[in-house]
Amino acid sequence: MEIEFHRQVPIDEFIVDFFCHELLLAIEIDGYSHVYEYDYDVSRQNKLESFGITILRFNDISVKKDMNNVLRVLQFEIERLKRKKSVY
Repeated sequence: MEIEFHRQVPIDEFIVDFFCHELLLAIEIDGYSHVYEYDYDVSRQNKLESFGITILRFNDISVKKDMNNVLRVLQFEIERLKRKKSVY
């Protein structure tokens, strides 16, 4: 299965930072402004998850300073979702 991510994908009334259609996996990169948007982010995430989408959130500092661990988490989740998809 080929895994491909697209940037700035509209889903319902939202736009996710990165999205893989094959796995229904969204990646969100949260900056400082999300500290003040907690309730909105929770509501948005619940709505997206109701469509069967898995969401991975990383803060922008982790992406900038700890990319190895970000990639490890991403790889683990991709493999988990691929196994889950092959079961169905």
